[in-house]
Amino acid sequence: MSITKNYKLNLIQWYPGHIAKAEKNLKEQLKRVDVVLEVRDARIPLATNHPQMNEWVGTKTRILVLNRVDMILPQVRSRWIEWFKNRGEVPYFTNAQHGQGVTAIAKAAQAAGIELNQRRTDRGMLPRPVRAVVIGFPNVGKSALINRLIGKRVVESAARPGVTRQLRWVRISDQLQLLDAPGVIPARLDSQAAAIKLAICDDIGEAAYDNQLIAAAFVDILNELQETHSHSLPPHPLLTRYDLDSIVHTGEEYLQALAEHRYKGDVERAARQMITDFRKGFLGNISLELPKI
Repeated sequence: MSITKNYKLNLIQWYPGHIAKAEKNLKEQLKRVDVVLEVRDARIPLATNHPQMNEWVGTKTRILVLNRVDMILPQVRSRWIEWFKNRGEVPYFTNAQHGQGVTAIAKAAQAAGIELNQRRTDRGMLPRPVRAVVIGFPNVGKSALINRLIGKRVVESAARPGVTRQLRWVRISDQLQLLDAPGVIPARLDSQAAAIKLAICDDIGEAAYDNQLIAAAFVDILNELQETHSHSLPPHPLLTRYDLDSIVHTGEEYLQALAEHRYKGDVERAARQMITDFRKGFLGNISLELPKI
């Protein structure tokens, strides 16, 4: 989108040391893995696609998980299903926090295990549990998905990036073992549009961006979507929430107006509140990306 030329992330903390170390360990562990569960954020399925994912997956079975389906509209979900189908992929939509769609993920992983063990049997080898790894950007719901697959809380999960710091194997059943990996982010992102969406959705750490710039960018994205794809958004989300319409303002102008309207001129508070309201779903189910059919 054209807005990206006006908003630049502070990339000083973009690639934390623990992620660089974890990515190196992940590449080593991938040799032992049969299935890759790639978890993305359903609000931004393209921005949360790691550019090295195809290289990591190689010839292994990949199960594409779009988490936070509860935060997008049903018609948007249908459009993504069609879009991925046209590219030969089947997305599995989940709400890992509440367990929606998780059973289908387990079945898909176990189905891959059946094929694996049939090949082992054909070669005179004993069957073994299928080994799967869960990969994705920070805070897209990987640990919550693992906890749901197991049926109890065995890995730490929180609504902030960077909670998982090291790789660990988790036993799901006699047929399935899962490798829980820290969130992986590229050393650099060529697309500022993607970087901005990651920041808005809380899929990178706060140290990487300025709240006011990100909030203003969020308004500009909403305005553009309202003009071009209004049917894919809740009606006038900012007007409904704040009694102040955004469509006549740029993002920066709207943030200033909102600060005067509600927060005694405190622009930083207005920015933080707007971002928080979006992340908690108080603005409605908003997708920041839509498939181009």
